[in-house]
Amino acid sequence: MERVLKLTIAYDGTSYVGWQRQAEGVSIQGLLEHALARIEGAPVVVHGAGRTDAGVHALGQVASARVATAHDAAVIRRALNAMLPGDVRVVAVEDAAAGFHARYSAAGKAYEYRIWQGDVQPPFARAWSWHVPRPLDVDAMDLAVRRLEGTHDFSAFQSTGGGVRSAVRTVTCARAEARAPWAGVAGDPGPGAGSGAGDRLIVVRLEADGFLRHMVRAVVGTLVEVGERRRAEASVEALLDSRDRTASGATAPAHGLVLVRVIYL
Repeated sequence: MERVLKLTIAYDGTSYVGWQRQAEGVSIQGLLEHALARIEGAPVVVHGAGRTDAGVHALGQVASARVATAHDAAVIRRALNAMLPGDVRVVAVEDAAAGFHARYSAAGKAYEYRIWQGDVQPPFARAWSWHVPRPLDVDAMDLAVRRLEGTHDFSAFQSTGGGVRSAVRTVTCARAEARAPWAGVAGDPGPGAGSGAGDRLIVVRLEADGFLRHMVRAVVGTLVEVGERRRAEASVEALLDSRDRTASGATAPAHGLVLVRVIYL
């Protein structure tokens, strides 16, 4: 009897071409489909809540798949993790309602982008944070990003090639804050453990009902210019009105971005 599985997945995206299956390269979707097919004894299609790009990480990606296997959800989770590489982990497997779809049932997503501030970026931080050694005014960045909250046309923060009909999205939370260097990533290893006295993380968090291609990374690139005082805080509103991608900041590197969670009602 067919059932729908809801999988919550965490992964280090460094070595992968992204979530989506590609003609060349290893994808997260492809790895999960291959592993589930071994359990199912037949091909399985896995649908993800979001198509994270190459190098982007996830703490709470969600996927759905229709299967016929009678194995308990906990058994499936253990079997998947036994077959998957160590940088891809299935955190949870649940039986979902028959109509559940990881992408179309989602009400929103939350992303975080991490910027490492300090003269020297520790080697272990290079895969999950963008090193910006120049001082940044995080208060100005926070004031600027809060102007994105609400329903707007985000064309000014959209890369070409997204293929969406509308660039209108509703941002429910937009924040920028400074944190201790290792906070929320690997625990705090203590003084002298690979970070300088003045080092810190700046974390930009965005929650929205949907995101355009490279939207978070374009916002972060713009905020860095605000933090450097090369762009005024209020200019973000003018960017939204302009709908001009060339007027906003550069696209921040992929490796600082993390899909934190997918929101379901």
